[in-house]
Amino acid sequence: MTNKPLIMIAAGGTGGHMFPAQALAEEMLDRGWQVKLSTDLRGKHYATEFPKKVIIETVKSSTFSRGGLKSKILTPILIILGVLDAMRSINKHKPSIIVGFGGYPAVPALLAGGLKKIPRIIHEQNGILGRVNKLFAKKVQIVVCGSWPTELPKNIKSIHIGNPVRNKVLKYASSQYIAPGDWPLSLLVIGGSQGSSIVSKITAEAVTLLPENLRMNLRVACQVRKEDSYKIEKIFLDSKVDAEIQEFFQDVPMRMSQAQLVISRAGASSIADISIIGRPSILIPFAAATNDHQRANSMGLVEVGAADVINENELTPKKLADCIEKILSSDQLASKMAKAALKQSKPNAANEFADLIEATIRNNQK
Repeated sequence: MTNKPLIMIAAGGTGGHMFPAQALAEEMLDRGWQVKLSTDLRGKHYATEFPKKVIIETVKSSTFSRGGLKSKILTPILIILGVLDAMRSINKHKPSIIVGFGGYPAVPALLAGGLKKIPRIIHEQNGILGRVNKLFAKKVQIVVCGSWPTELPKNIKSIHIGNPVRNKVLKYASSQYIAPGDWPLSLLVIGGSQGSSIVSKITAEAVTLLPENLRMNLRVACQVRKEDSYKIEKIFLDSKVDAEIQEFFQDVPMRMSQAQLVISRAGASSIADISIIGRPSILIPFAAATNDHQRANSMGLVEVGAADVINENELTPKKLADCIEKILSSDQLASKMAKAALKQSKPNAANEFADLIEATIRNNQK
């Protein structure tokens, strides 16, 4: 290790936690910091695009919310082992601050940091605190909010900065929007980092119901789970729509910049990307999301007219087709939605977050 200051970023779970963590890591590296990511093996799967300078350490972790009796018995043991792993790392490398982004893999580093009296900050991506962030909200220096408003316990010091987005997204910030018309149109369909059988299937069925002139102009890029690939591909083929299906698109920002419309789950990172690039969207909140937080996430875009929202229990091919047709048949409406999305964006979120981190450390040293 050099004498550069070190930040320990603690995150895990899904891309929703890891993408903003990656964005902060990129910003801190640009400022000359060392960056360490503390996660578990599952979280490491979503860290493949972190800069190579980031040191990735895996710790043991678990959750009480999944598995049977045996899993619940093992969970506290695994958490304790994870805390010991984190303590060893903290003792060896002495981070100046620990920043948690939620997910159970963040627990060991945040607990160990508390025991070692290291300044801690947590970032909540969604409009409602996740379980881990709720656990630590009253124990850290400040809660940074990605969505606004965010439901918080009373007497919590908080600040709304937004959700940091990765450099690969910022590259396409405020991309020129080509409004729909009688020419090839691009529809991007994404279902979060793990995909969505419901979103991909209903979208494919909805496309078959579109007027022929619109359907023939449409090019669809659809994220599809591996087990659903054959049946979704067949629906598109039968409707003679030009469709590209993949389990996960590595180039989502580029595809989004070329799209006239995005259909997406309402994960915080997806909404941040849609806002930064500035695209009309149809949002389908994940019904099983904790405390319906995806519904809360969607409200920022919906209330300014940048997005339409369809609840999962109300999602039908006909309803979605009507919504797609409404937007793609009106260049005025589509352009208005794209501009409204841009107005909701927070392109400087990572920079502001880094400023806050450095100010927190200075105040702690006084």
